[in-house]
Amino acid sequence: MSTARVTVPHEPVGPLGDAWRACVGTGRLNLALRQDYQESLAVVQREIGFRHVRGHGLLSDDLGVHRPYEVDGVRHVRHAFTYLDQVVDAWLRLGIRPFLELGFMPSGLASGDQTVFWWRGNVTPPRSYDEWAALVRATLRHLVDRYGIEEVRTWPVEVWNEPNLTVFWQGADQAEYLRLYEVTARAVKDVDASLQVGGPAISPGSDEWWAPFADFVTARDVPVDFVSRHAYSSGPAQHVPFGTYQTLTEPQALLDQFAAPRRHLTGTALADLPVHITEFNTSYRPDNPVHDSAYNAAYLAPVLAGGGEHADSFSYWTFSDVFEEENIPTALFHGGFGLLTHRQVRKPTFHLYAFLARTGAHVLARGEDHLVCRDDDGRVTVLAWQPVGGTDADDAGSGPGHVVRLSVPVGGVPDGGTVFVVQRSVDAERGNAWAAWRELGRPANPTEGQLALLHDCAEPAVDHRSATVRDGRVDLDVLLGRHGIALVEVLPVRDETPPWVDDGRLLGEVPGAASGTASGTAGGPEAGTPGAAGAQERG
Repeated sequence: MSTARVTVPHEPVGPLGDAWRACVGTGRLNLALRQDYQESLAVVQREIGFRHVRGHGLLSDDLGVHRPYEVDGVRHVRHAFTYLDQVVDAWLRLGIRPFLELGFMPSGLASGDQTVFWWRGNVTPPRSYDEWAALVRATLRHLVDRYGIEEVRTWPVEVWNEPNLTVFWQGADQAEYLRLYEVTARAVKDVDASLQVGGPAISPGSDEWWAPFADFVTARDVPVDFVSRHAYSSGPAQHVPFGTYQTLTEPQALLDQFAAPRRHLTGTALADLPVHITEFNTSYRPDNPVHDSAYNAAYLAPVLAGGGEHADSFSYWTFSDVFEEENIPTALFHGGFGLLTHRQVRKPTFHLYAFLARTGAHVLARGEDHLVCRDDDGRVTVLAWQPVGGTDADDAGSGPGHVVRLSVPVGGVPDGGTVFVVQRSVDAERGNAWAAWRELGRPANPTEGQLALLHDCAEPAVDHRSATVRDGRVDLDVLLGRHGIALVEVLPVRDETPPWVDDGRLLGEVPGAASGTASGTAGGPEAGTPGAAGAQERG
């Protein structure tokens, strides 16, 4: 627990970057045709606002782009975009752009029958690279014709997904992937030289691919506009029926993975390219209950706060549990990747993103448990979290709470003036629909009434008060529950109370008393007190 009060400087150290919301992951593209998917994305865009979305299956059979046929024994190919147009139209309507991943292989073009996932994405090389290149060109030309070249130039194009793994690329054949990359990148540039293309979209633990990739594209002058990889921090899967448990390394391990591409590409021709982490999360499994927990949010808080120092984007995998890699989920809460469950129940990690979306534009201070920012209008925000360290850390079980003590500057308010302080909190009990679902008996298919309760229980706890400014500052004690995250806003108050108002004449009010409290506590349970995770500090 923090004990010393941190004095936050008056002057910003720089702008708050938004690499954390440059992209978000999605289930396979065909799922975007569903109502639940589109309703979930609408919630995410309204409360967070991502710029791009990336997922598998653009060229898989269930989107129907590649359609071979025969006439008089002669093979032809028709490129059909009926479903793809509906997907992209829906995304753009909701204010989010594609981050195109070219995969998987259409069965009519595949050289083999190896597939991944229950929906059978084919992971073999094309039997004709000429036909593959024609498919890439036709798809991009269609998108340019429909949406305009200036728009499509803002859509990065990534070649394949995790080719270093045999499950995603037949034999994890590096030479074959490099061939695929070259053919694909040149096809992309055939459509327009300004389209962004990159790769190799490798998984964690495969940094030995960087040198061959850099050497290959440099020696053959193959186009590459960005590099990409994935980041996860979980250990081997421990399977149970319809679920998985895993250990976790410390959060810094994710930041180290974000930094790995630039570290390994130093001294190469690719050293200064943008780095996109096109998937990241704690666990790489879509059935690990850690994703549903408050621990997941507290664990990822320092990653979101600091990830922009290492990568141009890092894409949370995924925005919604409308996702079916390991077959159709069997319960509302099933450990899915999503920020939202089916039917838009918000998880604690959703609130972490929503809190960050409300932070100020200019960074005043960063710490191991806080990020303090300010807007141009004087509003100060504090994103605070209880540090957690993964499975092997001393705090693996985490204490009952945590306190972040800050002295924050308040501009434009005279000494003796007041500010309004509001804190939104999520922890192991509050703002935690998963905890409520467990207490309900883990109903696999909640009734309408139970679902309404879960939506209510998913709302962050809110505490507010007024505070007096002394020497241009306000002291805050941000109290967090177990696995807690919080957003505190400090807003200058312009008192417009009419002179005839006298709250002391109301029953139950103290004559002359102002609402709120002048204490330094900003909501939340009393940190460090066992059993106090649900308590509230109020004025």
